[in-house]
Amino acid sequence: MRVSILSDSNESFIPLWYMAHNTFGSLLSLTSFGESHGPAIGGVLDGFPPGFRPDMAMMQRQLSRRASGRLPFSSARKEEDKLEFLSGLFEGKTTGAPLAFLIRNQDARPEDYDHLKEAYRPGHADLTYTLKYGHRDHRGGGRASARETATWVVAGSLAQQWLQDKGVQILAWVSSIGCVMLPPHYAPASMEEVMASSLAIPHPETEKKALEMLNKLASEGDSTGGVISGRISGSPAGIGEPVFDKFHASLGKALLSINAAKGVEFGEGFAASRMKGSEHNDPLMPSPAKQSPEFGSNHAGGLLGGITTGQDILFRLAFKPVSSIQMRQETSSTSGKPRQIDIAGRHDICVVHRAVPIVEALSALVTADFLLRYNAYQGFQD
Repeated sequence: MRVSILSDSNESFIPLWYMAHNTFGSLLSLTSFGESHGPAIGGVLDGFPPGFRPDMAMMQRQLSRRASGRLPFSSARKEEDKLEFLSGLFEGKTTGAPLAFLIRNQDARPEDYDHLKEAYRPGHADLTYTLKYGHRDHRGGGRASARETATWVVAGSLAQQWLQDKGVQILAWVSSIGCVMLPPHYAPASMEEVMASSLAIPHPETEKKALEMLNKLASEGDSTGGVISGRISGSPAGIGEPVFDKFHASLGKALLSINAAKGVEFGEGFAASRMKGSEHNDPLMPSPAKQSPEFGSNHAGGLLGGITTGQDILFRLAFKPVSSIQMRQETSSTSGKPRQIDIAGRHDICVVHRAVPIVEALSALVTADFLLRYNAYQGFQD
């Protein structure tokens, strides 16, 4: 059966399956709104538990880690990202009502994009937005801009704090920029190690090589991509659904929603395709002190059958190079004529280090949502 709603003119209908998807999550859901160069961006986080006292300084810190204008090789756009809560907080604690919040855009310069009104930028969503909607916001990409991710960081930092109270820790770091990579299997022990680096690379020698490469790219007007690694520690075993809502399927969907994300892998990921079963299988060893056996390794990345094992959940997310480069490119005008384009405005050379708090935020939102569902399931079982 196809359910539809009529338009105001009653001359056509819009099928419900065509409605825009601006809401993410199940029991804990985030709806976001706003455009890059509009008056504000914001969101509504619904389903967050009541009685929790959020750390506003932590939320602001996470926003600062994501923000442009403060980090090396990022866009010169400098927003205060001052957070305003409109509902859901009273006397410093969450009430259980929807948490509505706002971040006003104060350093928007839409005139920087006037020359793009009649041209499509290579590597951007300009063409696909036009093909889908017949109309697009050319001011920095509008809704397709990474400016949108600030709202994810706000909601995710709330979820991250709630999870910390439950003993769940989430940490992400840059494991490669371009062809400069961390030593194999290297991982930081704490967030302090990651935050000590301007590029979120917790290894001074690797960070130095990455900075040298980025300086060279800056002089050439080019850009690069990279990889972010993540770890979720302390998650209980048993969260995630066995078929269509596997934990890593939901987390992968969330992570691939980040601008410029092109691939995600869990555990050994694509490397598992080159391993033998005897190499990849994690041995199980009985543990008299525990109800369940212990694992001898973690090639599976803390997930079996889409359900968490209780081990660290390990993943990596690959990002493409930034599309807005300071080099002349071939493109097409909106009227279909060949054109060369020079992209003006303020743009990143590499976005990977700015994406670290975004990865943490979405990981927290997915984990918190699944944990709430798991708790509800356990309560039903009781």
